[in-house]
Amino acid sequence: MATIIGVQFQKNGKIYSFDANHFDIKQNDFVIVDTVHGIDIGQVAAGISVIEETDSRIPLKKVVRIATEQDLQNSAENRKKEREAYEICQKKILEHKLDMKLVSVEYAFDNSKALFYFTANGRVDFRSLVKDLASVFKMRIELRQIGVRDEARMLGGLGPCGRAICCGSFLDEFQPVSIKMAKEQNLSLNPTKISGVCGRLMCCLKYEQEHYEQTRKLMPRLGKEVMTPDGSGTVCDLNIVKETVFVRIANGDTNEIKEYPLDKIEKTVSANSSQHTEKTDFVSASAEDLQSAPDEDLDAKEVRTTDSSQSRQQRRNKTGHSNGSGRNKDLREADKAEVCSKNPALGKPVMRENPNRNNSLPSSDPAETKQQKASDWAEAVRRAIDSMN
Repeated sequence: MATIIGVQFQKNGKIYSFDANHFDIKQNDFVIVDTVHGIDIGQVAAGISVIEETDSRIPLKKVVRIATEQDLQNSAENRKKEREAYEICQKKILEHKLDMKLVSVEYAFDNSKALFYFTANGRVDFRSLVKDLASVFKMRIELRQIGVRDEARMLGGLGPCGRAICCGSFLDEFQPVSIKMAKEQNLSLNPTKISGVCGRLMCCLKYEQEHYEQTRKLMPRLGKEVMTPDGSGTVCDLNIVKETVFVRIANGDTNEIKEYPLDKIEKTVSANSSQHTEKTDFVSASAEDLQSAPDEDLDAKEVRTTDSSQSRQQRRNKTGHSNGSGRNKDLREADKAEVCSKNPALGKPVMRENPNRNNSLPSSDPAETKQQKASDWAEAVRRAIDSMN
């Protein structure tokens, strides 16, 4: 078992876990810890908790000691030095004419280095600025470019709601926010309405997104036909927060829009289901007709079926080809001839009036058709020779 605590180095910053190292530490106490950047002072944001030795966070950096009065005084002096360094760095930026905005300055607890946070539209060549700052402060200088969200967290401010911005009051990490969330929540897509002081989408759009997604799955879609206590109608709007549905109901020559709770929507009227029902009724009716048909008709149908099967068998016996494909072809032709003999209208060519063609029907004799094609070909060749001469 291991005891850990959560330490915060900046106001409303991220909470990091450290090994308590058997110290009796309480929440809001200041401790000196060993970090990857060296010794630093932080405030305990989460009290002591016990975790298993198999936890993925183990091993952790350990707490060096509980902060003393001298440590707190040194931290206060560093805050004063940070304000002075901010003014000096601003002057140096103007001298070098760099397109960057200085946000804040942070001193290490042991005065081993100073961190300058800035924002810029693109990459900035600040090598000459670092040399000047190192010659002034006589320590290691680091310049870090941050985004507009981190800038808003460091500076703080009031949001459009009139309260302190979320990232500067209680948010320890930024959550991804997209314009799709504003669309699903039926918010105005005007950038001035859904943007925070940082110019990005407001973080509070993420808070209710899960509720909107779960509730929308339970509600009917827009344009769908539903059944209400006042009759069937079409869904024209949804209120996710109140979980109500606006339905357009036909009332004579006019349409009336009414609001109903989700539990009052009795059932959904689907066009596919109605078609399926009609089809089922039709099939069942056909079955009933067959059952109610007289026995004489069924016997006549059986006799006709038997005669047709016997005629097919006789044609198969008469056709004695060794090749299976030829036999099948002859059978198909024989079946076609039988069908045409029963119904003379079948198999005849259709007469169409076309002024560009001769309305005479082609000959049904294969020999005559072949001879006609040959004569047409000879005539075409003769005309081609005459045109060349």
